[in-house]
Amino acid sequence: MKVRVTDAGVLIPKSLLHGVSEVDIRKGDHCVLVVPIEAIDPILELGDSPVTSDVTDASTRHDVYITEA
Repeated sequence: MKVRVTDAGVLIPKSLLHGVSEVDIRKGDHCVLVVPIEAIDPILELGDSPVTSDVTDASTRHDVYITEA
């Protein structure tokens, strides 16, 4: 796709940004990158789907259970 650069810059069609609410624009050697930014931080999703187990001390002795696996 070719687009003309105007005094205001370049307009990127919304159809190329479906579902994207924020982008990071980076200038590289001979290129300009438009990279979508994830809206959801994966760290904030930790614990959303915990597993069930008969272990009652996993939060305090997690290092023991990780090394035994």
